[in-house]
Amino acid sequence: MNRRRSVRKDTQPRAPRRKPTGSGLRLPGLIKAYFTRHAQNLFSALGRMVRQPVGSLLTVTVIGIALCLPVALHLLVVNGKAITSSWDSAVDLTAYLKTGQSGDAVQKLAAKLRQRSDISNVDVIPADKALEEFRELSGFGEALDALTSNPIPDVLVIRPTEENLSAASVKLLADELAAWKEIDLVQVDTAWVERFHALLNILRRAVTLAAGLLAVGVVVIVGNTIRLDIQNRKNEIEVCKLIGASDAFIRRPFLYSGFWYGLGGAFIALLVVNGTLLLLQKPIRQVAGLYGSNFELMGLDPAFTLLILAGGSGLGWLGSWLAATRHMRLIEPGKDS
Repeated sequence: MNRRRSVRKDTQPRAPRRKPTGSGLRLPGLIKAYFTRHAQNLFSALGRMVRQPVGSLLTVTVIGIALCLPVALHLLVVNGKAITSSWDSAVDLTAYLKTGQSGDAVQKLAAKLRQRSDISNVDVIPADKALEEFRELSGFGEALDALTSNPIPDVLVIRPTEENLSAASVKLLADELAAWKEIDLVQVDTAWVERFHALLNILRRAVTLAAGLLAVGVVVIVGNTIRLDIQNRKNEIEVCKLIGASDAFIRRPFLYSGFWYGLGGAFIALLVVNGTLLLLQKPIRQVAGLYGSNFELMGLDPAFTLLILAGGSGLGWLGSWLAATRHMRLIEPGKDS
């Protein structure tokens, strides 16, 4: 008996180990919990939209239609630039030489022009060849046979270098060549190309203006939808404020709802634009073929597609943040708003 008591006295209960309370060990758990709450809010907002399919689809469709216009105008500018990229020959200068010059003199003049630093290429069209082409294309073969001499002069087609393709540089070169004694006339047909580029610049500014206005429209649409959602969940918000929830915590689900609205609208806009491109691709290819061109419509590149998706979701987030921040301040427990 005494032996048992001595064993019990010698055996002391061990003190429980104290867990370290350093903030470094709790930080990963806090980060995990933070992202877990955001993920829950993200998918709960999507689930709430799915449970209201009609209203959500109408809102997303309106946003998509609003985003379609700037995307379509952007594609119009891109394809317009693609068309003009094949018009490099439009800035060529056509120099009509004075008649009576020998073939060697014409070739020496062309060689002299090729040595200039502001000219990249010179093509010689002899008078005989030009007359033959005119005979085949004009349909006046019998009338031309009655001529005793060739009325068409030798022609030089002069292409400036890439550094001298501006309107001022081309005009300066044309004026200089027109003063040469061997040249009778210099013709430059670039006015219509300049007008087309001017129209593209106007259209590019119109795209920017339309994108800004429609971005404001998307923010207003999402903000109004979130405002109605806040009013429908007014009692829930009041209860959350009674138990001490912060405005940021209450606002978070509405922000993710706006994110999904904007992302869905951008996706609808991309579907509409790409579907329209598919419908127009074949007839435009046929029209281009009639003019001897292999032009095809250019679609949206991946970078611009990601920009549209990011821009739509960002506008939805902004609209929901503005609406939630404003209207939640008006909701206080036990107070009519």
